[in-house]
Amino acid sequence: MAEIQFSNITKSFGATQVLHSLNLQIERGAFAVILGPSGCGKSTLLRLLAGLERASGGEIEIAGRRVETLEPRQRDVAMVFQNYALYPHMSVAQNLGYSLVVAGVKRAEIDRRVAEVARTLQLEDYLQRKPGQLSGGQRQRVAMGRAIIREPKVFLFDEPLSNLDAKLRTQMRLEIKRLHRKQGVTSLFVTHDQIEAMTLADILIVMNKGRIEQIGKPADIYERPATVFVASFLGSPPMNLIPAVVDDSGCGVVLGGEMRIPLGGAVPAAPGSEIVAGIRPEHVQIGRGANLPVEFVEELGNGRQVHLRIGQTGMAALLPASDKQAVGTTLPVSLPSEHLHFFGSDGRLMELQPKSAAA
Repeated sequence: MAEIQFSNITKSFGATQVLHSLNLQIERGAFAVILGPSGCGKSTLLRLLAGLERASGGEIEIAGRRVETLEPRQRDVAMVFQNYALYPHMSVAQNLGYSLVVAGVKRAEIDRRVAEVARTLQLEDYLQRKPGQLSGGQRQRVAMGRAIIREPKVFLFDEPLSNLDAKLRTQMRLEIKRLHRKQGVTSLFVTHDQIEAMTLADILIVMNKGRIEQIGKPADIYERPATVFVASFLGSPPMNLIPAVVDDSGCGVVLGGEMRIPLGGAVPAAPGSEIVAGIRPEHVQIGRGANLPVEFVEELGNGRQVHLRIGQTGMAALLPASDKQAVGTTLPVSLPSEHLHFFGSDGRLMELQPKSAAA
């Protein structure tokens, strides 16, 4: 059963439309992550669900109940913000229990739930401190605890880790995943960080310009991106995208005007068709094939990212740290056909089809 459902949601700010007839279902207990660049509409979608913004059109349901006209407090959701949103004059314990005080919960029950949440988030030693006396990671745990203590139907996370340093982000990702496994509450997490998206998501939703580009399991989307945008946005380094043409024989493609890849009996389009070929840097093979110039090299510690050129297009390859290929030399490169993706002029993934059908 869907815990969250958006149906034909639109949102405009003045003359600018930021969400376009968006449809989305999130099943009960799922940890869904919305990934996309700044300005794609992901935070707006979260705020519509929380009731902090009103949709211009469409319907929103939580657990089968229409909520788009309800006030935030009536929706049974809890939100964790990027800037923590803690009350600076209150102690950690007071911050954790404040929503229960407002709801009229008895003091004994508030104390019990504050102690339980503090124990879960390892905040027991900080209950009497003010937010200003805490580190960024501790403040974020308090913000999470304030959401957890309400026992909502849905947790909403609006880029909650973006203010933390790299080490703390890793720690907090683990905390969030552990909490979700323990509590099983349906969660919707918004981020522009693909590492957060890939590591946290049960279901990944990739957005661009107010529309959903692709929905699926993170590994499935990474291995089979539905559009050029998804291919270029998901992955670090991103997928190489190279102009290509289906050759006259209809049995292969020519990349960058200089590298022919035989495809056997199945091709993406008719001979002469201009398409885009994509391949992940980790799938570029070194040691045989066409000689491509090395333009520069990035040291990654556990490996090296080598930037090559094929025709007029740059291409990255990941090599072991022991490989000391120098700038200005050439590398023999091959691109295995089983790792190639092909995209049409509309930017969408193309299926390979028998030569006779493509002709």
